Formats: sequence, C-alpha cells, structure tokens
Amino acid sequence: MTYQDALKYIHLLERFGIQPGLERVCFLCAALGNPQEKLQCVHVAGTNGKGSTCAMLAEIMRAAGYKTGLYTSPYVVDFRERMQINGRMIPEEDVARWTERLREALVGTMYEATEFEFITAMAFAWFAERDCDIVILETGLGGRYDATNIIRKPLCSVITKIAMDHMRILGNTIEAIAHEKCGIIKPGCPVVTACEQPMEALEVIRRTAQECDCAFILPDESECKILETSIEGSRAILANLPVNIPLIGLHMARNALTAVRVSQVLGIRPEAILEGIGRVKMPARMEVLSQNPLILLDGGHNPDGARALTATLTSLFPGQRFQIICGMMADKNIPEFIQALRPVAGEWITCRPDNPRAMPSTELAVLIAAFGQKATAAASVKEALRLAEHSDSILICGSFYLAGEIRPLLTSPGPTGPPLHN
Repeated sequence: MTYQDALKYIHLLERFGIQPGLERVCFLCAALGNPQEKLQCVHVAGTNGKGSTCAMLAEIMRAAGYKTGLYTSPYVVDFRERMQINGRMIPEEDVARWTERLREALVGTMYEATEFEFITAMAFAWFAERDCDIVILETGLGGRYDATNIIRKPLCSVITKIAMDHMRILGNTIEAIAHEKCGIIKPGCPVVTACEQPMEALEVIRRTAQECDCAFILPDESECKILETSIEGSRAILANLPVNIPLIGLHMARNALTAVRVSQVLGIRPEAILEGIGRVKMPARMEVLSQNPLILLDGGHNPDGARALTATLTSLFPGQRFQIICGMMADKNIPEFIQALRPVAGEWITCRPDNPRAMPSTELAVLIAAFGQKATAAASVKEALRLAEHSDSILICGSFYLAGEIRPLLTSPGPTGPPLHN
C-alpha cells in the first residue's frame, strides 16, 4: 500500500461520520496490542484553545528533554500534521504501514471504524513503537466517548475553554457540553482548567474533579499580565514567569497560562517552559501570511472563536475594517459568528470550501446580507482571492477546511509569485 492509497482509504472512512462510543477504537487498539497502555499522556479537551495549548505543551516537553508525541486535529495542509514526534510529522511509509495493518484487523469483523477512531489507533501505535516519553493528546470532539479516552490514567487532564459548538452531539447547554468534556477526568489525576472558563462550565469541572478525588488547578486572571502585544505575538508575565508568546492574540496568552500551569504540575523546570512557549508555531491561528498587503488566516469557526478574533483585531488595529473571505460548514452557528465579526468587518467575500458539509457561498452571502453587510459570493476559493486582490487588509476565516485549501495558494510561489503578493 502506498501513502496515497492509505490516504484514500482513511478519508473514505468519513462516510461513517461521528459515532460516539469506545467499542470500535478499543477493538482496533487491542488488535495492535493496546499500545495506548504503554504511553504517558497529557489529555486535553475543550471547545476553544485545545490546539494551541497542546502545541505549547509539546514544545515545553521537548525543551525539557522528553521525546514528545503530539496528537492533534484538524490538520491544515498535510494529513501527517496530526501525528508528530519532537516536531516531525509521521513518515508517509509509517502511515501506509499502519493503515494496512489496521485495515486487515477490520476485515471479516462487525466493526466499521470512523476516520478519527482509525487514526487515533494509528497514533497510539506509532507513538508506542517510537518509545515516546510523553504524548500530548488532544480530543477530537467531546471527551467522554472520544476515541482518545481509552487511556486509563493521564498524567494530567486539561480542560480548555468551553463554549457552544457541536451541540447536536454534545448538548445544548454549556453545562451539558462541559459534562461531556469532563469525561477525560480520571480518579486521582490532577486537573487543570482555563482561567476564563464560563461559570456554568467551571462548576461542572470542579465538581467532577472533586468526585474523582483529583487535585484541581484553576489559574486566576491575575496570573496573566500582558506587557505588550503586537502582530509578532505577546510578552506577558504568566504565573510569575516572563514569557514571549509567538502566537498572536490576547486569548493565546490565556492559553499559554494554561500550558504553564500544566507544566508546573508536571514539575517542568521554568527554563524549559520559557524556551518551549517561545518557539511554538501554528498555522491558521491568527497567522500572518503577508504584511503588505496585510493577510491574516484563522481557522476559528464558532462564535466564541470569532469574538476572540475580533478582540485581537480591535486591539492590534483599532478602527480598521477588513475585507473578509469566509467559508463555513453549514452545521455551525453562522449567524452568531457573523454578528461577532461585525465590528471589524468591511465587505465580505464568501466561498465554499471543498467539503460536503460546507455551506454554498450564495447561501452564506444571503445570511451575511441579512446583517446589513455587503457580501459577494465567489464561485471558488481562487475566485475569492481574485476578488480580494486590491484590498490592503484581508481576513480569511470560518473553517480549517478553508484554511487548508487557501493557505497553499498564498504561501507556495507560482510562476509570478503567490496571489496578492505581486
């Protein structure tokens, strides 16, 4: 099996959608000798901030000298972004080899694994095979029935900020969503949560930690003192440590505080914390693709993420309005997302990412127009870029699928250079 054959097989598993429950992933991992039981994990759940918190934790552990696995989602450009060891993606030949082995394990059985269950088992197997010292493990959707939750006892359970998203699966209230996320909390394991946690979620997390006899760490807002913020990132005092944060946004400083407190719980020396956070990089998280013209790329796709984005843009570019290129999945809370971005929105260009769940660009434009905003529907992502080529400040947002499709167009030089950079 080639790498491309493996990718085709894995992506075909999307047709099984999201099926809560651990039975299928337990079967897959058992067929591989239960590699997850050989790993030491920091388990991270939440609605927003999971990816950046995991990225920072992985860099901190590397700086501390640990062979560190990172399992995260979604990927932006390359599928292999989802599994990394010490910053290096899983080799193509390993993806092909483990896909073949897992596919053979499913032959003749009653099980039809989802894509996320399949690649979670693959990640556990690869991390165990490579003898990782520690794995930073990000949940996919919820927590309680998430495929990653077959690990028995994490080194620490981390709950980042809870917000309204995936309500069809997780519940229609903050409390219900928090309850599902808290499924990763295991008896006797320390729990760290975000300082800006909504009160309704905080009560659920605190109660669950108490019921499981877990040490509970809630950073205080006063532990996050931002000294300077710019398009280059932020300088801040976090839990008494002077930290340089390369990721842009006030919310990233709060996510960094969560990573700092987790690291302190694990006994990581301060020098490694500072070094690790200082070198973290992430695509499509308030990423600056160009400064002239100004082009920002963000994969945030729910109202809470849009509010964080607006707060950052308002702080960095007071009074400035952005040409927004937007594409979203139809199952998201699109009206609230639009409303949250209105303070920084100039005109909108809508497009449809290459995903069956994506909303048609014409329908998205109609929704935006209902808020009194001017919106032009583009026939494709490339046309959206062409329509925006004379703008001097552009924000691309709404979906990681859009980010993954549009980022190579803006970062890979063609015969005359990347679009919008000529």
